Amino acid sequence: MTISQVCTVGLPLGLALLTVTPVGAEKSYGPGVTDTEIKVGQTMAYSGPTSAFGTIGKSEAAFFQMINERGGVNGRKLRLISLDDGYSPPRTVEQTRRLVEEEQVLLMFGSLGTAQNTAVQKYLNVKKVPQLFIGSISNKWNDPKNFPWSMALPVPPRIEAAIYAEYILANHPGAKIAVLYQNDDFGKDYLASLKNALGTKAATMVVAEASYEPTDPTVDSQIVTLKGSGADVFMNFSTPKAGAQAIRKVYDIGWKPHHFVSVASTSVAAVLIPAGLEKSAGLISATFAKDPTDPSWQNDREVKEWFAWMKRYYPEGNTADLLNVTGYFQAAALVEVLKKCGDDLTRENVMRQAANLKDVELPMLLPGVRMNTTATDYVPFKQMQMRRFDGTRWVRFGEMMARQ
Repeated sequence: MTISQVCTVGLPLGLALLTVTPVGAEKSYGPGVTDTEIKVGQTMAYSGPTSAFGTIGKSEAAFFQMINERGGVNGRKLRLISLDDGYSPPRTVEQTRRLVEEEQVLLMFGSLGTAQNTAVQKYLNVKKVPQLFIGSISNKWNDPKNFPWSMALPVPPRIEAAIYAEYILANHPGAKIAVLYQNDDFGKDYLASLKNALGTKAATMVVAEASYEPTDPTVDSQIVTLKGSGADVFMNFSTPKAGAQAIRKVYDIGWKPHHFVSVASTSVAAVLIPAGLEKSAGLISATFAKDPTDPSWQNDREVKEWFAWMKRYYPEGNTADLLNVTGYFQAAALVEVLKKCGDDLTRENVMRQAANLKDVELPMLLPGVRMNTTATDYVPFKQMQMRRFDGTRWVRFGEMMARQ
């Protein structure tokens, strides 16, 4: 699948500032930029084992449509060329080279997957092409010294896992923990981050570990093995397909641990409905974004604007799928950076502005959550709040928690 759009649609009131044109200096353009257009590249899993994530790319394209109808960013339309890589690193390499060398995009934006982005990281850094707001939950992207052209957007595992570990230590100090993780940097980062956060207690608390490959048909055997360890806390560090399978199998075999799921597997539409809502009741996770299905936000201006945007610009999208919220604020983050670039739309200035974000507010984030980056710290978000699924919706609890 390919999404290539120079779109024309309308902007909610709360996002109007994104199209303000700053008083600028002389124009300076990198590849893919003209007086009327900015060309942006992306690889996305529109097919393959994690195709549920494909809606992120579609929602980002819809957001750029909205921006373009309002005149674009500083008078330039955004053209997103989003290519399907099937969640396969070799295809990611092929498609990324096509975008950089043939399409001549200014930057890569929001490309999905840890292994996939790892496969092209050195190439993009050597080429000095921004690998911006990577769609990957991994600790590795905060390395501006060695990879100054690579920056992710999601909260990294070291922060998310630390929040879970703190909760477990406070509420279940004698817990026996079993861990399911994807056998790549994504899953291994979560496992390592959890153990690091548990400190010296990790050796006795983590009693079982099981990995799976993204292409595995099921994770049923891993869940049966983990139950056999006698664990009473289960850490489900999976992507949507395996996450749903694990939730369903845990319930079906009568295992009743305190069940934690990573942010990647919390979508009601993509994970919990396929797993079974009744089987998902009691799940624990964390978030830094507003959930539009949560009635507590029904009168919130941003949430109302999001629903209106979905209805008009992405009507085929599922409003119960939190991945469409992810695409929305990720696209808004890129617009913010490009707006700050003014008429200096070089690759160097894109990264300079991305690494100099101070208390930036984006739509659909929880109150108090801000983007902050520096030249030595490429982690934009460091705050999350715990939540529990009640069988119908996610319910937040506790205070906002921040970690470094």
